[in-house]
Amino acid sequence: MEHDPTQRFSNRVDDYVRYRPHYPPGVLDLLREGIELTPRTVIADVGSGTGISTELFLENDNTVFAVEPNPEMRAAAKRLLGGRANFHSVNGTAEATTLPGGSVDCVVAAQAFHWFDPEKTRAEFRRILRADGWVVLLWNTRLKDATAFSRAYEKLLLTFGTDYAQKQHERVDAAALQRFYAAGFQRRTLPNQQVFDYESLKGRLLSSSYAPAADHPQHAPMLAALQKIFQAHQENGRVRFDYETQIYFGRG
Repeated sequence: MEHDPTQRFSNRVDDYVRYRPHYPPGVLDLLREGIELTPRTVIADVGSGTGISTELFLENDNTVFAVEPNPEMRAAAKRLLGGRANFHSVNGTAEATTLPGGSVDCVVAAQAFHWFDPEKTRAEFRRILRADGWVVLLWNTRLKDATAFSRAYEKLLLTFGTDYAQKQHERVDAAALQRFYAAGFQRRTLPNQQVFDYESLKGRLLSSSYAPAADHPQHAPMLAALQKIFQAHQENGRVRFDYETQIYFGRG
């Protein structure tokens, strides 16, 4: 039975906070040019999770409504960002944000859009956006074939991931984006990376919803395989994930 996507990360919040990649500051530069982002832009960060993307826009002095249905992830964001006056935590979903109509200038969905119902989400985004508002979609996409280590790690996920292969087929493709952005969109990319020792690599793996949890019979074999991969590919006790940060933006 398919897990409720709003609950997939409930038991992985600590690892998610510590080991998921952030977004490069160049994202803000691209959006300043592409959508005329300024500190006055009011943002709904939908599927905001633990606040990784929210923090990016708070650093730009934006007012951000962080919309997240998962209580554990929402609580983590509050712990990290709750002291900031322009941070507002909202219990809602992409399809029902609970925000007032015409209340935001830009909707952001970072590492989250592939979990949404596209048609219902599009209608909701249009409802909450002001006239001529923007929708920005962000992903840190791991480059699976960049190095021998990245290829070995991908093989590990295909071997041990509980539904990893299926989820890859559900990723948003160009046709889905064309349907969502009826008026067209632009795409930009930036390089990004993370460097790990073994413990942080393990945390990064366990932050993924498809990684077998501690009570799963494949958990220990997966970590044994991860240790072997790390030892085979580490340099000075470190390995690297290479990402392409993908930025899509268009009118809502």
